[in-house]
Amino acid sequence: RGGMFVKSILAVGIAASTVDAFSAPALPTLSARGATSPAVALRMTEQSSRRGALNALFLGGLGLAVGAPASSHAEGGPYKLPPLPYDYAALEPAIDEMTMKIHHDKHHQAYVNNVNKAFEGKSAPSITELQKDAMKSPAIRNNGGGHYNHALFWSTLSPVANSGKPSPALQKAIDASFGSTDKMVEAFSGCAAKRFGSGWAWLGVSPEGKLVIDSTPNQDNPLMEGAGCAKMIPVLGLDVWEHAYYLKYQNKRPEYIKAFFSVINWSVVSKNYEEYAAKGTPVPVQG
Repeated sequence: RGGMFVKSILAVGIAASTVDAFSAPALPTLSARGATSPAVALRMTEQSSRRGALNALFLGGLGLAVGAPASSHAEGGPYKLPPLPYDYAALEPAIDEMTMKIHHDKHHQAYVNNVNKAFEGKSAPSITELQKDAMKSPAIRNNGGGHYNHALFWSTLSPVANSGKPSPALQKAIDASFGSTDKMVEAFSGCAAKRFGSGWAWLGVSPEGKLVIDSTPNQDNPLMEGAGCAKMIPVLGLDVWEHAYYLKYQNKRPEYIKAFFSVINWSVVSKNYEEYAAKGTPVPVQG
């Protein structure tokens, strides 16, 4: 019964905080309302206290300090959280500002902190080089994979106005492999939507030089030997963990996937293809 109570409070807290913490106006002060009876004043105080408690519970569950901006809480080590190449709100309306803050500052930073712990007192390869043998260690597989995947993800996004289109070379490869951009988007979207639970969808270059699409569970990626997906060097990935979209889209993952295609930085993806993946070289990332 205690567990059900906590779940109920969390559910109410999320519902209330989604409205109150981010969009609802503050209650007028007593002085602003004019003369108020003691009973009404008490009722207003209780209402404000309940709202504050629910907001604190919700934001606390996300790891955010109430009334303070999100911070990275970085720990020392060989790997670093790369800064976003745009503002938190730059991807609106496709990806909301609060999701970006939590996703980058909290989730990604946690992967960085944990992979640093795995290399405490040891020499460490680049985060890109780390991927090949990541399957040999659960800590490196989950956290080293999570660091690489997110670093690639952030770099391939941009505001809608700057999204652009694939370069001629990448467009030619898309047409050769899928028939058209629309068919590629359809295949990628289907793959991302069908990934059960948490994971990633990928567009990459196969050993034969063709573009292919596949997905991986959790924080696995196609650079890991033994990942169990199509062999490829990824040039574009989409995070389909719920933390990447649930605040805005809830259970509507297909809507999130559709919105994702409006904020792809095709200039970066084209560079990933032409300068790295098409030449058989994994795409390097910051961090």
